[in-house]
Amino acid sequence: MNSEPSFDPPCGPVTGWRDGDVVRATGIPYATAGRFEPPMPAPDRSGTFVATSLAPACPQGPVPFLDDILGTRYGELPGSEDCQNLSITMPSDIAPGERLPVMVWIHGGSYTTGSGDLAIFDPAVLVAENRVIVVAVSYRLGLFGFLATHSGRPANLGLLDQLEAFRWVQRNISAFGGDPGRVTAFGQSAGGDAIAHLMASPDAPSLFQRAIIQSAPLGISRGREKMNHAMGIAAEAVTEETPAMEVVAVEDRVSQVARKFGLMAAMPFGTQYGHPPLPPEADIEAAWDATAPDIEVLIGHTADEARLFLPRNPLVRRLGNVPGIGGAAVVTINWAVTEAVYGRAARKFARRHVRAGGKAHSYVISWGAQGNYYRAAHTVDLPLLFGNQGTWAAAGLLDGATWEEVNAVGHAMRSLWATFARGEDLGESGGIPGALHYRSV
Repeated sequence: MNSEPSFDPPCGPVTGWRDGDVVRATGIPYATAGRFEPPMPAPDRSGTFVATSLAPACPQGPVPFLDDILGTRYGELPGSEDCQNLSITMPSDIAPGERLPVMVWIHGGSYTTGSGDLAIFDPAVLVAENRVIVVAVSYRLGLFGFLATHSGRPANLGLLDQLEAFRWVQRNISAFGGDPGRVTAFGQSAGGDAIAHLMASPDAPSLFQRAIIQSAPLGISRGREKMNHAMGIAAEAVTEETPAMEVVAVEDRVSQVARKFGLMAAMPFGTQYGHPPLPPEADIEAAWDATAPDIEVLIGHTADEARLFLPRNPLVRRLGNVPGIGGAAVVTINWAVTEAVYGRAARKFARRHVRAGGKAHSYVISWGAQGNYYRAAHTVDLPLLFGNQGTWAAAGLLDGATWEEVNAVGHAMRSLWATFARGEDLGESGGIPGALHYRSV
């Protein structure tokens, strides 16, 4: 009978658990922080840490429409403000002295929802197929992690949490068979946006060498100062003593304040320039340029990003029902919003990165379930990347596709992401026929 896998990193001894083709060490604290305080590294332990519980989620409200589309369940993980934990998934047969590429996952969810250990993000298939190690990071969200106020409460706390997680990985991952010299940051939506902004920190090149930025809403990351100012006023009602779920309720009201600020209000919480670890907005390009030569980038989006959100817009719903022109109107709106929020900004980021001496590939995912309204919508990359059939069985996003179809494209995409993470050259261009195309920038 195999005993529990045990590890001896600098942070102190850890035991994990075997799970089929992988070994897991879950819910390991990487940082600690009081409410509205910057994180401190978690103290080292002399006793063994039993890493067999999933990391808790930052307290958050339900998003029923996403549960339907992604097949998630509100409350599947316990909520806790002490959410600065990470979970490691590795192949079960790592040889002594072997050093595998490490992929650090930063989840999305508009900076207000989600968690590193949600079932839909289970990296076991990615790990087992490609012999990589995946570290999933949970961090503070919403009012707990992403809004400055006038009374001096700091911004970007969730971003500072993520930096601590990467520091933890650099210091400890070799004890789990990982190579600290081959770390890839990868994230989708707000997670991709966060990684792009972590790249503006002077520390970034010492923490990760590659970045995969998936569907980051970089087109709405600028010019947010007035909106953040108004939100900050509305958030002053929250104190250190306010119960966590009351904070979540206030967060909802604070989001309403953003509504008059147009497209940016689609993601009211987010990174704020001019607050650590980010420079003032006027200096962000220079900060990115400074780290560009040391970080290789794979950046892209899906062909129909906006289709995830269009059914929730009453005007678009009405337009879509107009005989003769409805379908064409939806296609046009989808293209315009996808370009404005994701496409143009991603291409611009890649071009600037290369001009500054970095290396970049850009991609577009065009795969979607046959006959499904959502097509290649925002989040369609998630079931491809984390191809666990049981977890994704209830996802409306995949209605109309067989699991064989999903897995065939997913297998190829996971292989591509891992090839990049290993540091192999992707060449001038390539992709997955009918599903994904990438090119060197």
